[in-house]
Amino acid sequence: MRKLKTEELGRVDIEDFKKQEKLPVIVILDNVRSMHNIGSIFRTSDGFSIEKIILCGITAQPSHREIEKTALGATQSVDWVYFEDITDAINSLKKDEYQIIAIEQAENSIMLNHFIPDKTAKYALIFGNEVNGVSDEAMNLIDSCIEIPQFGTKHSLNVSVTSGIIIWEFFKKLSVPGNRTI
Repeated sequence: MRKLKTEELGRVDIEDFKKQEKLPVIVILDNVRSMHNIGSIFRTSDGFSIEKIILCGITAQPSHREIEKTALGATQSVDWVYFEDITDAINSLKKDEYQIIAIEQAENSIMLNHFIPDKTAKYALIFGNEVNGVSDEAMNLIDSCIEIPQFGTKHSLNVSVTSGIIIWEFFKKLSVPGNRTI
């Protein structure tokens, strides 16, 4: 088996990426403190053609060197905005009819393997702080909550790993026309 060369990957340039159809998903980072995690989430969002990232609270903003280390340029391809207050971000998205979903361990959460997205809906997924998770302010405004089933001793995943799992599941389940098939 031979590894593909970079020129064989069919990469689009930033201009074409901006024009292509996006997954109807917005990622919200709620007080994510690690710039490496932020950069990694930008890169994952680029990989699966996410609509936009909303950075809230203490979440650092591009173009910080520590974000760029892991983003590898994805801060230029993925649209992003900053809101100081997550409630303002959520209320804005609700006006635009996004379903607001926290990714958290909570009462009445839906296990990811049981979640079936509505292909006609738009989603905003909230990923929380590495220590405290999704803020109480955000949890008070969500429409639902998704939890990743875990079977080990920690019941804790890094936020960048969590976002990768969740974004991949949404990509698989919503399968945007025009994107590569899997």
